[in-house]
Amino acid sequence: MLEQNKSQTKYYTVKQFANEKGFISESGLRYLIFHADTNGFDKVIKRIGRKVLIDFNAFELWLNEINNKAA
Repeated sequence: MLEQNKSQTKYYTVKQFANEKGFISESGLRYLIFHADTNGFDKVIKRIGRKVLIDFNAFELWLNEINNKAA
């Protein structure tokens, strides 16, 4: 049996993420996903066939990482 992490990972579809979080549009997310291999966003997404899921915890880490690079 898999051990559950206390800070359980939450996955969102692109549409759910854009609607719930509100600070980024669907088209903005799709741009990041399309260029995931060059911008590091591949750490944030999980693919199941054609479906793309976004790991919110990984998104926060990625966002902090790119902000630290810019500083």
